[in-house]
Amino acid sequence: MVKKFLNIFNREISGLHEAAYLLAFFALFSQVLALVRDKLLAYTFGASYTLDIYYATFRIPDLIFVSIASVVSASVLVPFFIEKMNSGQQAGQRFVDNIFSTFFFSVIIVSIAVFFWTPGLLKLLLPGFANDPLLPDLITATRILLLSPILLGISNFLSSITQMHKRFLVYALSPLVYNIGIIIGIIFLYPSFGLNGLVAGVVLGSFLHMAIQAPFIISHGAFPRLRLYIDWTSIKKVILVSLPRTLTLSSSQLASFFLIALASLMSGGSISIFSLAMNLQSVPLSIVGVSYSSAIFPTLSKFFVEGQRSSFLGKMVESARHIIFWSIPITVLFIVLRAQIVRTVYGAGNFDWADTRLTAAVLALFIISVVGQCLILLFVRAYYAEGKTSKPLIINILCSIVIAALGYIFTKAFFAFPIFRYFLEEILKVSGQPGTSVLVLPLAYSIGILLNTYLLWHVFGRDYPGFTRPVISALFHSFAASIIMGYIIFVSLRFFNIFFTLEKAWGVFLQGFFAGITGIVAGVLVLILLKNKELKEVWAALHHKIWKAKVVVPGQESL
Repeated sequence: MVKKFLNIFNREISGLHEAAYLLAFFALFSQVLALVRDKLLAYTFGASYTLDIYYATFRIPDLIFVSIASVVSASVLVPFFIEKMNSGQQAGQRFVDNIFSTFFFSVIIVSIAVFFWTPGLLKLLLPGFANDPLLPDLITATRILLLSPILLGISNFLSSITQMHKRFLVYALSPLVYNIGIIIGIIFLYPSFGLNGLVAGVVLGSFLHMAIQAPFIISHGAFPRLRLYIDWTSIKKVILVSLPRTLTLSSSQLASFFLIALASLMSGGSISIFSLAMNLQSVPLSIVGVSYSSAIFPTLSKFFVEGQRSSFLGKMVESARHIIFWSIPITVLFIVLRAQIVRTVYGAGNFDWADTRLTAAVLALFIISVVGQCLILLFVRAYYAEGKTSKPLIINILCSIVIAALGYIFTKAFFAFPIFRYFLEEILKVSGQPGTSVLVLPLAYSIGILLNTYLLWHVFGRDYPGFTRPVISALFHSFAASIIMGYIIFVSLRFFNIFFTLEKAWGVFLQGFFAGITGIVAGVLVLILLKNKELKEVWAALHHKIWKAKVVVPGQESL
């Protein structure tokens, strides 16, 4: 029995949907732990200035991780590792050692430099904390957290080796233990060490993220060794491939960084509201977008290398249809049930009803771009499979600039034009609520993301003229069913309000749960009446053995 269980980690999977559902299964587990983590934070601090400080500590380490550690992600290194290992074990190990040594020395040097520059960088990049009495605490916590990009970078590197040996599920467990480490920090370390204990939990999670992969690599004698002499020829090839990907990720992080900087100038709790809502909207993004884009990447790469252009297009159409099939209903579900979702996940302890209302409003503005975020991941993977990294890079940089510019413009307009402020507050039902200026930040973010989606779709549709028409058909079906589902949920909320008290968290949950189930059933019935193709394919895929899928697990892309 034990042997059979362990063999799960060595099995392979074939089939797009089976692979995507397997990844979604582990993403769901990881997101559940992430929500437990966030609930503990919300329960302990509420949307408070203290929680603002905690989230602010991630900004600089996260930027280091994205700009340096993403160079050694599995999607970049696995093809190189396979190529070198085919040339011989010794040549392959030498290449592994070269890459590892280059990354390790680079991230150590940058982290040491940032350690000394932290006070000045925080004042420059987070101006709202420049003259704050808690700035010394923020500086210390940020310095402790500088260990995380080092550990997670090593973990990303090790994941390339484990996936090269087809031990895909080992790395799939890494996000789970990462969140467990953070939860340990909240429960056990914070009461004794305060903010430093919280970030120490993040460092512990980063260590566990790395350590879970080490036993397999050590047992196979594949653990990388540091080298002082480095072959820069092979390093240059890796950097040329990974640089566009790194710049793409960095531009997105810089846009988010700018929005956080604006939030630091707003009322206390704005960073917390922004971060908690963004974490909630990342749940469907991870389960749908990341799962499908990661599952399809190896297949797209294979079709492109073999010159099978029609098969390449067919898989892209299939993936886009199913991303839309799942993400539009989830978007409507989150918008209609936003208050119930936020109250169920975060509503306890110091996270009061005022925090719930504002976080729900911010979540609604974030969630309207989830369909776009999922499709962006798919388009970017498609271009990476082709080796064409310049198009997504240019579009992403342009849209990141748009997000930052809109964030600044909307912030100014919010205070300068009362009609703009009243419009946002009324449509999101937060009139009279303090701290509503934070609403402009997710609005800017979603507009930039939707522009990014449009541009990538337009460019890809021009490169592959047969892409748009079959996807639009799926879009119509999903949108029609989702609108009806949303209306049924809205009506059901009023009906179930009779049976459940909204003064308790369980009452809010049950109201939203039964209303949501009623709406989902109605949506499925509409799809059946429309003879929806995606629904039939989902039903067929669920009857396959999804644990036999061969996938490339996505690497950690932020702290």
